[in-house]
Amino acid sequence: MTREQIQLVTATVPVLREHGVLLTTHFYNRMFTHNPELKHVFNMGNQQNGKQQTALAMAVLAYAANIENPAVLMPVVDSIGHKHTSLDIRPEHYAIVGKHLLASISEVLGDAATPPLLEAWAAAYQQLATIMTGHEQDLYAKQVSKNAGWTGWKPFLVKQKVRESSEITSFYLYPADGGAAADFLPGQYISLRLFLPELRLLQPRQYSISCAPNGQYYRISVKREAGASHPDGLISNHLHDHIREGDMVELSAPAGTFTLKDDTSRPKVFISGGVGQTPLIAMLEALAGKQADIPVTWVHGCRNEAVHAFKDHLAQLAGSYSHLNHHIFYDQPEIQTQHTGWVDLAKIKTAVLQTDADYYICGPAPFIATHYRFLAENGVDTAFIHFEEFGPASLQLNN
Repeated sequence: MTREQIQLVTATVPVLREHGVLLTTHFYNRMFTHNPELKHVFNMGNQQNGKQQTALAMAVLAYAANIENPAVLMPVVDSIGHKHTSLDIRPEHYAIVGKHLLASISEVLGDAATPPLLEAWAAAYQQLATIMTGHEQDLYAKQVSKNAGWTGWKPFLVKQKVRESSEITSFYLYPADGGAAADFLPGQYISLRLFLPELRLLQPRQYSISCAPNGQYYRISVKREAGASHPDGLISNHLHDHIREGDMVELSAPAGTFTLKDDTSRPKVFISGGVGQTPLIAMLEALAGKQADIPVTWVHGCRNEAVHAFKDHLAQLAGSYSHLNHHIFYDQPEIQTQHTGWVDLAKIKTAVLQTDADYYICGPAPFIATHYRFLAENGVDTAFIHFEEFGPASLQLNN
């Protein structure tokens, strides 16, 4: 990009900050009108609830603001790259997106979208597409280099369907070819694709792998969305209501950057809300399997015992792994419980605030933000606070 083009893109930052969601909403409407086949690739639930439009607006704004030094965005590029490879995004998709993004800039900005500005954004987008496709090619190459690794979509058999609580059911997924399940890092997710008759669309969804690597299967633990009519709920409820043992589903290879750090010298603190415990269960199983001499503190909150998945499994792990200390919060308890109310780290401050610990938080966005702030305000170095928000990113925490 030329100096003039960089200045033109940078000058659009205030506009993007104020009207970014308007632009991205127009973009998605335009793209799905002209390329409806992409509805099979994108999560249409996040289109309905506006999360995808907001996430893209934030990403475009961040790129424009850092156009002179896009290297600072590499952690974001890495996270998005993992999501893209899990959805089988390929270079040809970038050409389609670029065409509609530039057309949307022209149509939304009107006369303000001068030819030099459009040329500057075309150059900026090409730079970004080159960065992203190059990184994603490396991720695809790493996938196929694994034993039994693959790219794209692969059939898996549901060999076990296990009810974990009144809301959460686990599905044990084995490669349909009888081969091994490719390795993954504890905390990663897989994408699962189903055809939804209600929408007449194939729809992918990401689910955390809720077991430690074992070379045989992946386990996902899915929450039923009671009364849901949006596509997210349709996928989860379709799994609960229609997928049986012996059925086939399609998966993409494990992906994701929210992973257990391979450092056996630091204590671990896991903090989860509701179904947010699923990637953390995989991390805990992995640590317990190693029988490493690492203190682990487990903090989990949910409504009550009936919806508390893995409570018996946690007790079993605590019995076999002597370094595990756990704290459970029920905000609507039906029986005597350890802690009553929402997860409140101040109540267990001495247990949570540990020297040189790694912290992992997973749950709804407000849950993550609350506990991230508590840890940071109590002296925890934010470099050691790791979190994952399910769905498109909306949190802007310094991590």
